[in-house]
Amino acid sequence: MGKGKRVSKEKLIDMYRNMARIRFFEERAVELFLQGQLPGFLHSSIGQEAVAVGACSALRDDDYMISTHRGHGDIIAKGARVDGMMAELFAKKTGYCKGKGGSMHIADLDLGILGATGIVGSGPPIANGAALACQLRGTDQVCLCFFGDGATNTGSFHEALNLAAVWDLPVIFVCQNNLYAESTPQASHQKIPDISIRAKSYGIPGLVVDGNDVVAVYEIVDRAVERARRGGGPSLIECKTYRFLGHYVGDPGTAYRKKEEVEQWREKDPLLVHRKRLLTMGMAADEDLEKIDGGIQREIEEAVAFGQSSPDPQPEEALEDVYVNGYIP
Repeated sequence: MGKGKRVSKEKLIDMYRNMARIRFFEERAVELFLQGQLPGFLHSSIGQEAVAVGACSALRDDDYMISTHRGHGDIIAKGARVDGMMAELFAKKTGYCKGKGGSMHIADLDLGILGATGIVGSGPPIANGAALACQLRGTDQVCLCFFGDGATNTGSFHEALNLAAVWDLPVIFVCQNNLYAESTPQASHQKIPDISIRAKSYGIPGLVVDGNDVVAVYEIVDRAVERARRGGGPSLIECKTYRFLGHYVGDPGTAYRKKEEVEQWREKDPLLVHRKRLLTMGMAADEDLEKIDGGIQREIEEAVAFGQSSPDPQPEEALEDVYVNGYIP
């Protein structure tokens, strides 16, 4: 496991638990969506769990995080409860955003989750704002920003990296490169093999890591976080990973991905990779991990029941939470 040996047994097992929680949550959400029980659209992060858990494991509770439209895993990894998540997917009043955000816009400021945004490339400038606030307050907090490979072609991405570099902001830009911008393969929209190369234009570190290895992701993000806390400025980390499902639930993906490619990546399933690590290192036995899986599956079913039984928001509540502190012009 290399440098991963410094990671405690407790943390390694907790990483497995969190990845399993994300996986089971996403699988159950897909089932519910296909049954017509969830409104709106659903973008599954199945296959990308190691990026979310590895990166967020390097953060403190008081650090900030902003995610993308494929953000369920990121939000759960930062500490969100699955019952509030599921209720939000059901558009219920007990959801994190009272049923008004839905799958793509979940936030919890108490957990440092500034929200997931459905607009590609809109996260980095917001992350800069949070990082600037930390800098001006004189704290050692950081902000971590998730986005996909397609977002790195937007002007907002480049403007954000430039500003963060010039001001030495405590922000970590984490690209979840799942090789496809919706249905467009990376090679079709970029000439460069590694997105991390773009960091050179702004004089900041640009690093590449196996996004299916949760420990590798944790180690590299942890170093970037500590650098940012010391005032060293931002970093760009590219995590090469893969989404097992289509761009959205219902998209078969067969028009732009070969079956063989998907099968090859499924063999590198991040959950199975980490499970094998724990078993090989003698940190857990099969029955230990099965017990963890069983407990999480019960947790997810309780979350589903909570979401299904929660009350719907009333029509007049659409006018609430529009302005800060009840301000009405």
